Amino acid sequence: MLVAEEVKTCFALLGDANMHMATHLAGLGTRMIYVRHEHCAVAAAMAHARKSGEVGVATVTCGPGLTQLMTALPAAVRARIPLVVLAGEAPLMKAWYNQGIEQAPFVAATGAAYHSLHHPPRFAIGIRDAFLQAKREQRPVVIGIPFDLAESPTNGQFANVASLPATSARLLQPPAPAIPEPAVLAEAEEMIVAAGKVIVMAGLGAVAAGAKDACVALADRLDALLATTLPARGLFHDHPFNLNVAGGFSSEVARECFADADLVIAVGGSLASHNADAGKLWPNAKLLHIDIDPQVVVQGRKASDLQLRADARLGVEALLDGIRQRPQSWRSETLAADIRSRPFDSTEFEITDGTLDPRDVVAEIEAHLPLGTQLVNSSGHCSCFFAHMPSRPQSEFLTIREFGAIGNGISFAMGVATARPDQPVVLFDGDGSLLMHIQELETIARHNLQVIIFVINDGAYGSEIHKLRADGLPDDGAVFGRPDFAAMARGFGITGEQLTDLTELPALISRVMATGGPAVIDVPVSDKVVSPVIQRSHS
Repeated sequence: MLVAEEVKTCFALLGDANMHMATHLAGLGTRMIYVRHEHCAVAAAMAHARKSGEVGVATVTCGPGLTQLMTALPAAVRARIPLVVLAGEAPLMKAWYNQGIEQAPFVAATGAAYHSLHHPPRFAIGIRDAFLQAKREQRPVVIGIPFDLAESPTNGQFANVASLPATSARLLQPPAPAIPEPAVLAEAEEMIVAAGKVIVMAGLGAVAAGAKDACVALADRLDALLATTLPARGLFHDHPFNLNVAGGFSSEVARECFADADLVIAVGGSLASHNADAGKLWPNAKLLHIDIDPQVVVQGRKASDLQLRADARLGVEALLDGIRQRPQSWRSETLAADIRSRPFDSTEFEITDGTLDPRDVVAEIEAHLPLGTQLVNSSGHCSCFFAHMPSRPQSEFLTIREFGAIGNGISFAMGVATARPDQPVVLFDGDGSLLMHIQELETIARHNLQVIIFVINDGAYGSEIHKLRADGLPDDGAVFGRPDFAAMARGFGITGEQLTDLTELPALISRVMATGGPAVIDVPVSDKVVSPVIQRSHS
């Protein structure tokens, strides 16, 4: 059934309860990526799903194999990523099994769905239905199969793929794009006409609907500026009035423009608290939300003033039909130059220990890293800096940080590398985050994945040291020194380099890009440079 569902890649860590199934799946031609930690199997499947457009698939054993997923599953739920996870269950035929546990409550607590399959004749339909549910609800579905049943013979029930039940693709009709209701559309047009300074802000819904050109046309007609949510970063990378990321990671010029705005038109975004910087980003603006499921209240905060239920592209195109061209007022050559040239953060920090300023590192990588490279941004303190590479298109960028967990970067990079094998993948991660799953360097080496990792090494958990210092508390518990990541990489059999002089970066990039990776580049950065997010929250 998995083959019939066109599962081309599966991320796996084998144990008693899933090793037979996974081995047979590999024998049927599915590419198996055998990771070193169960969490990494699901996290990699998340990134693979986002980049491939397919349902992500992973398999783990029962008990401790499943409990290791408790960080990855809520991240996938909140990011609305469809996954199917095949998990073992304790054998039914034994009175006691040391790895047995009630698995369903754990999975339900994360927001994912859990279904036990205890009747072999229903295995195929149960697996098919899991794919249906994952696609319809855009969330993970975990299937539990007791391993004594998983090893039972089929007795010829399904002799070949043709005898299987209809697949999810055959049963699931693509929804017709929603068109806006005329009365609400008229109200939206009135809101736009009454507004002075407008910003058109696009999210992943706009990306999925192919709404880029419509958003640009609307902004051009309204003398408006453009911006994106963090996951959609780069959608308008080639537009002179693109403010880049809207939210806690916004640049100085973006924050100034949002503060002046009268209206924000949010197209296909979730309006999460981080997107609005907890309501502080556009304090004087009303918000029009265009989405197939527009929101009024999000995460305990009133998020929008008017909701236009529509497909992102069709909703914007409908607005274009009723909006006339405005004269240029807000846009100017001066503003375009400011957007293009002003650093995203101009705060000065004194660095006396010979380490690098992470903002300078980002600027140099942006200048010298070839286009056509898939970029993966992890979580943690350093992720704010790497949100600001404005020349890169959205199709070459991935971040998944809705759960706020560090340690996922290397898994996400593996998922992207399997989904986009024709492009090198460059991961930007912190030292604390990478050390959580450093063992996956062995997975990258064994599967020869084209992953190049820049480790932004401040010798600490960056967010925590800056918050502790701002609160006047000792930072000892968050400071660990600077491990030699280049030596670690070489220990795993891949290229390891250290970058201490930014003038050497162009040659270093040329060397590692010529090989395609894998490689780890250790970049010692100052622990005195505080991200703008923490500057504002812990000034």
